Amino acid sequence: MKLFEMIKNFHNDESGAVTVDWVVLTAAVVGLGFAVLTAAQSGMTTLGTNISTELGTGTTVSSGF
Repeated sequence: MKLFEMIKNFHNDESGAVTVDWVVLTAAVVGLGFAVLTAAQSGMTTLGTNISTELGTGTTVSSGF
């Protein structure tokens, strides 16, 4: 009878299920972060290039002091 009680307790134990839920949730958040970064990467690169170009061709303004 003890073997059947052990199997029943193992079947009813849900302590590992919470860990699995958190692992899946964390993986989804990390995957979403990578997707956002990938989608925004080209726009950020273009913006950085435009800023660099404007700063490189700009002139300095003297305050007259």
